[in-house]
Parts: sequence; C-alpha cells; structure tokens
Amino acid sequence: MTFKRRTILAGLVAAPVVTPWAARAGTLEDVKKRGTFRVGVTQAPPWFSKNPTTGEWSSGLGISMGKAMADKLGVKMETVEVSWGNSIAALQSDKIDIMFTIDATPERKQAVDFPESPLLYYSLAVLAKDDLAVKAWADLNKPTVKIAVPQASSMDRFVSEHCKDADIQRFPDNAAAIAAFQSGRVDAVCLFHPPLLAARQRLGKGKIVVPTPAQSQASSTALRKSDPEFVAWVDKFLAESYKSGQTQKWYEAALKDRSEEPRLNSSHLGISYAVFCLKKK
Repeated sequence: MTFKRRTILAGLVAAPVVTPWAARAGTLEDVKKRGTFRVGVTQAPPWFSKNPTTGEWSSGLGISMGKAMADKLGVKMETVEVSWGNSIAALQSDKIDIMFTIDATPERKQAVDFPESPLLYYSLAVLAKDDLAVKAWADLNKPTVKIAVPQASSMDRFVSEHCKDADIQRFPDNAAAIAAFQSGRVDAVCLFHPPLLAARQRLGKGKIVVPTPAQSQASSTALRKSDPEFVAWVDKFLAESYKSGQTQKWYEAALKDRSEEPRLNSSHLGISYAVFCLKKK
C-alpha cells in the first residue's frame, strides 16, 4: 500500500501543470518566440480589406497599424480571419493577439482588456434608401423599416435598444449587412460612419445620414486579459501614433485605397470629418 501511494504521489509531481494565462509568458515574449504578430481581421473597409484577386488582406487602418506593430517587434504580421461576434473568444482562446476597432463596452471589459488610449473616434450612421425619410433615430423606429446590422456588434446593441419597433435583421459581418442593403432586402444598414463611406462609394446609391441625437464614441483595441506589459506597450503605441498624426495618415490611406476622398463635404456626410475620424485634442 505504501509503495502504491508513493508511486501515485511521484506521478502527480511529474505530471505537467496547466497554468492560467496570468502565469504564462506574456504576449510580447510569445510573439517574439513565434515570429508572428496575429491580428484579427474581418472584411470591413476602411478597417480591414481583403483583395478579392489575391485573397490577401492588403489594406485598411487595422492592417497598416498591425504591420507597424509587427515591424516594431521585429516579426511578421499574421492575419487571422474572425467576425466581430467571435473576436473576443478568439482572443480568449489565444488564436489572435489583438483586435482593432472594437468598442470597450462594459461587457467586453469583463472578458478582455483595453488600453487607456483610444484608437480613434467615430459616429454611428446609416446608409439609407434615397426615398427613406430619416433625420432622427425615431424615424427608423417603425415596424415598416428594415435595418441591417452586424450581429453582436455595437450597432446591433444600439439599434436593438433605440429602434425596438423596427424590423432589425442581423448578419455575420459588415459585408453581409451591406449586401442586404445592396440587394434591396433592407431599407438601411447601420454601421459606424467610415465603413459606410466606402460602401456608398462602391454601391453608388443611397444616402449617408447621422441620425440625431448623434452617437459619437471612441473605438478601442481588444487584448487578452491579465497581460499588463502588453497592454502598456499597445497603449503607448496608440498614443504616439495618435499624437504624431500617423493614425490619421493610415486612415486617409485606407480611404484612398477604396477610391474615397478623405475630406468629403460635411453637409453630405451630416457630420464633420474631424469628429468621425480623429477627435483632435
């Protein structure tokens, strides 16, 4: 009996111990060992844009920023395709290292960390049919109005709360929501302002409206929990990029890649360029 007990104890000591993330090596160390910096991406110009010919994620603010971070770490950027809805789970399961342009909601803060510095500021808007009368969110809050939103997104949450009477149709991502508008299945698609600029340019129809009261907020960057060293590194990178104007340059380059003119007339957009792009301090 004594022999068996000692054998069991020896086996327990020798067995590998599974440690939580907090006890593991940090993201910065893991990235350098792996040689790649894994960025979550989803088809959502001007944040992320995949070249349909090559299949490469070739442009977008998130792509430019991800490459710059990877260069600073001395590694290559690796794109990992996710959706807005599963990007948090992808971080938690260690499939990606970072997700750009995702809002720091109270619910998400329970699951992942966010740096203190914002990525940029933008406003909620809709791309609506030309004959749809809409100036305020209340104009969309009708059973006869069909609104497309990406599922489990900030847009989904806001429209569900403020346009409860509308026919809200949820889609896997921005592209699918825009496609529903393009095909005429919905009367409007609700996204943040910049992606709608790219969509309006490509479709050549519809009107962009920022309904009142305007909903402007900061966009952030999601990171895995319990890695303060990496959070501080990303926070410093975002703050320096913002202050130097580099984030603005990446944003303008992303719009130009989509044949957009960054400084469109504010009367057409319904909100000034400075508000939906970068809120100057």
